[in-house]
Amino acid sequence: MTDKIINIAVFASGNGSNAENIVRKLNVSGSRVRVSLIVSSRPDAGVVSRARSLGVSVEVITKAMFADGSATMAVLEKYNTDAIVLAGFLLMVPSYLVRRYRIVNIHPSLLPKFGGKGMYGSNVHRAVVEAGESETGITIHYVTEEYDKGEIIFQASAVVSPNDTPLSVEQKVHELEYKYFPEVIARIFAG
Repeated sequence: MTDKIINIAVFASGNGSNAENIVRKLNVSGSRVRVSLIVSSRPDAGVVSRARSLGVSVEVITKAMFADGSATMAVLEKYNTDAIVLAGFLLMVPSYLVRRYRIVNIHPSLLPKFGGKGMYGSNVHRAVVEAGESETGITIHYVTEEYDKGEIIFQASAVVSPNDTPLSVEQKVHELEYKYFPEVIARIFAG
């Protein structure tokens, strides 16, 4: 067993509540898995200010910059990135990153249901309610070159009642995300 610190880059596009939760749970004394970098695709995303308030380095890599693999790789190498975690990151991950890094994503449904392009956030929760599903949940999976098709690592479910709304379903899913995502990340990357 090694004492090497595993440096994680968390990619996020939005508010950043999941990214903040991951940082707060992993960046503690004695942890071998640490968030060393937050990457956002938008300079105005809430995750940028959250990361700064937590003392975590932030880099903005726009969609156009993603097209330049050398620029993106230079940023990740600057922070000695060992692995990538997607936490509400809405851009398709380029092939050059999938080939180079172990990348883990969290999806707000029980894949393979309600996955694929355009199925994120409230779109998923609305689809779950409209389909009359009796359960939903989270799926933590490896990232491949296709949306939501990678090997499933972990799933947790929550009951959807007939009077649930997309917003109440979202709250149930967030509770699962906050509870399980950091511990699964630590388990995967700590070996």
